[in-house]
Amino acid sequence: MDIQFVAADAAIPAKTAVARIVFEGDVHEGAVGEAVSASRFTGGKGQTLDILAPQGLGAARLVLVGAGKRDAFDLIGAEHAAATGYNAVKASGLETLRVEVSGGADLAAHAALGVRLASYRFDKYRTKEKAEKKPSIAKTLVATVDPDAALAAFPDLAALADAISFTRDLVSEPPNVLYPAEFASRVKALESLGLEVEILGEAEMMKLGMGSLLAVGQGSIRESQLVIARWNGAADKTAQPVAFVGKGVCFDTGGISIKPADGMEDMKWDMGGAGTVAGVMHVLAARKAKVNAVGILGLVENMPDGNAYRPGDVLTSMSGQTIEVVNTDAEGRLVLADALWYCQDRFKPKFMVDLATLTGAIIISLGNDYAGCFSNNDELAGNLLDAAKSEDEGLWRMPMPDAYNKQIDSMIADMKNTGGRPGGSITAALFLKRYVNDVPWAHLDIASTAWKKPSSVPTIPDGAVGYGIRLLNRMVRDKYEG
Repeated sequence: MDIQFVAADAAIPAKTAVARIVFEGDVHEGAVGEAVSASRFTGGKGQTLDILAPQGLGAARLVLVGAGKRDAFDLIGAEHAAATGYNAVKASGLETLRVEVSGGADLAAHAALGVRLASYRFDKYRTKEKAEKKPSIAKTLVATVDPDAALAAFPDLAALADAISFTRDLVSEPPNVLYPAEFASRVKALESLGLEVEILGEAEMMKLGMGSLLAVGQGSIRESQLVIARWNGAADKTAQPVAFVGKGVCFDTGGISIKPADGMEDMKWDMGGAGTVAGVMHVLAARKAKVNAVGILGLVENMPDGNAYRPGDVLTSMSGQTIEVVNTDAEGRLVLADALWYCQDRFKPKFMVDLATLTGAIIISLGNDYAGCFSNNDELAGNLLDAAKSEDEGLWRMPMPDAYNKQIDSMIADMKNTGGRPGGSITAALFLKRYVNDVPWAHLDIASTAWKKPSSVPTIPDGAVGYGIRLLNRMVRDKYEG
């Protein structure tokens, strides 16, 4: 999408669709006022009214986009309103969209971000789609009182949009294309942004004693990988980094504890946590964040061949702790156990945040719009929740009562890999906590938010979300850069 910022009084090119952001209580005059009077359009948030462009406007179409109350209009509101305008005309056959937004440069810049996010489309494997079904809008002109200031405010937002698109691509790819080595290769390509990327194969992980992670992937012909991506943007390149750890199960059959066939195709996005970590590292590097950061991605496939790990197996993790496997479909925590231990042991970070599509139980607990946050540190949890609220990414702190630990106690090993259905998200978090020493740590269970179908958010097309990139980028920017 070509984004440009133009003056509010700039001439409107021919064959342009105009999306005009309006508010409840606005007075509309002339033909526009007559159209509004003849409709149920009130300017409420998310409403649209598509009318024949009035004579003299110079546009081919005019869409009024409701943004709710003017005094409640904020940056997220600008994104959603602009995205709603784009969605209303994206397949109109017109090639140019003009978004008219009142207010300052930041509102205009976020309107542009809204269009960038809404226009994401994963269509590389479609070969016979009819032209009339394809989006036609290729250029967006954001009309504002100060286009130069809006343009100056946009680069960091453009970097964010690029990172979210990168992650959405990863999560959308089919599993025959995006297996662990291919995923690692795509992260390696981010060295062009200034990242340092190291990739460990199975031999290196075996030497490190990563018996927990390696067990998950041993039933696949695809080799497991551990990716270490580093961004050294702080003035002191040796300063303690912040750290992000992602579950990257590129396809999850459930292993020997195989999943039902219905819906298994969706398990291509069980690498959504690693996808988010890749996106976070992408945006930090692209906007030259003044922080040292490390991203750890544990990449595996969970397949049920003759060499697959079994219920009843006992694994030895890198930490030396032993794990009785009672369900091979509780595999993500086994990947994260070694990845978390490796991260804290090697990098001694200020904090670790792991992200994982870990449990179906979190969907039962919180629905489809909130991820669960489990943490051993109130300050870190508060920073995450504040950033999530600012970026409109739903996040809810969950409890981790010690009493639930008994559900993952094992008769023959240090722990079991699942505590069963009651409190399943909590016992999964408590399992991970056993692989964290005194480092401030948070676990974000994003099983409910990594993929939306259908999506009710105008900036998120159906499919991969890229959840967590915004909130983690915001938290780093607000709390840890200097």
